[in-house]
Amino acid sequence: MVWGAFMIARKWFCRSFRAGAASGLVVLAALTFVPMPAVAQTTAPEVFAPLPDAPDVNEARAKLGAMLFFDDRLSGDTSHSCASCHDPAKGWGTGEPLSHGYTSILYFRNAPGLFNVASRNYFMWDGRLDGSDLGTVVRDMLTEAHTMNMDSRLAQERLKQVPEYVDLFEDGWGGDPYGGKIYGAIGEFLKTIRTVNAPFDAYLRGEDSAIDDAAKRGMELFAGKAGCSQCHSGPMLSDGDLHALGVPDHPELIGATAAGNAGHAGHSGPTSANPTADRQIAMLRHFATMGTPNYMNLRTDVGHYVVTKDESDIGKFVTPSLWDVEQTAHYMHSGVFDTLEEVVEFYNAGGGEGANKTELLKPLGLNANEKADLVEFLKSLTGDAPAVTIPELPEYQLREVGKN
Repeated sequence: MVWGAFMIARKWFCRSFRAGAASGLVVLAALTFVPMPAVAQTTAPEVFAPLPDAPDVNEARAKLGAMLFFDDRLSGDTSHSCASCHDPAKGWGTGEPLSHGYTSILYFRNAPGLFNVASRNYFMWDGRLDGSDLGTVVRDMLTEAHTMNMDSRLAQERLKQVPEYVDLFEDGWGGDPYGGKIYGAIGEFLKTIRTVNAPFDAYLRGEDSAIDDAAKRGMELFAGKAGCSQCHSGPMLSDGDLHALGVPDHPELIGATAAGNAGHAGHSGPTSANPTADRQIAMLRHFATMGTPNYMNLRTDVGHYVVTKDESDIGKFVTPSLWDVEQTAHYMHSGVFDTLEEVVEFYNAGGGEGANKTELLKPLGLNANEKADLVEFLKSLTGDAPAVTIPELPEYQLREVGKN
């Protein structure tokens, strides 16, 4: 299966490269699948496993999706594309603690990176979407008012007036642009966003020198004394579940402070004289949309509770995968930690405080050297930065009358 996926991706890349030379289409050299070597015996604890195999990819649909991902005509006022909040140059996130949304909206959660997104159990920090359907998560992001605010009927009519897109939809789907095909094509592209050349993955496949001694000590701590593998294990380095850790909300959500504003130094997105109010409004709108009980009396992010309406789920968020973690700062659903060192210190203290906090978290008693080794191990989970050439998008060219 891996070799088949590699041959599909190789053929797609070659075709994309030839087409790109002539028409400016996207080239995704670093995201091309490569065959994984066989797994050899290592000294890694059994809680670890190499990255999951690459999924099968429909090359024609993924090529179309790669262009749509960067096209701002898929937002209501043509101001945003998927890449606006999932920038490959920023670990497929925003590089900011909290995200921004449609037009001037300031959002209330961190934008998660997209590495290995096709292998996740849940989408969204609150776990509101099942991980088996990438097309549905794309639809959610495109049509939600606070993300891209797009009506699918408008999107398909826009794309019908671009001859290059019409041809690509015909190649991928055998028909004209249509809402479900748009979602599916972008979902197919998302399958190609993979961890590439992570040292720890190479180590798990038998290359003992791929990580240094500090990272190996950190690996043992991760699986042992530090207890990280209780929730971060297996091929995705995640249990695919939701837990309450007592992670604090970002200051810009619960009340702007000097620390909160400093966290947005160099912010290139929307600005506001009162970011706390703007982020609270976005959060409460989300709570209302999800039918959250008594939502106007909430001022903190309650997580999975908005999905289940069960008070035992207040404060629970999805366990993220840790692959490429060094590329995806800031950390946690609230983006409250800027560095891996801060994350390790949070866990060393036994987590935070809050409703339904998991019993898995206890103070760890790690010394300075142990914390440093743990950070070195986390860094070994990170592969190459994405090498993505942004596509030169085709222009409108209205269809002839009678051919609409």
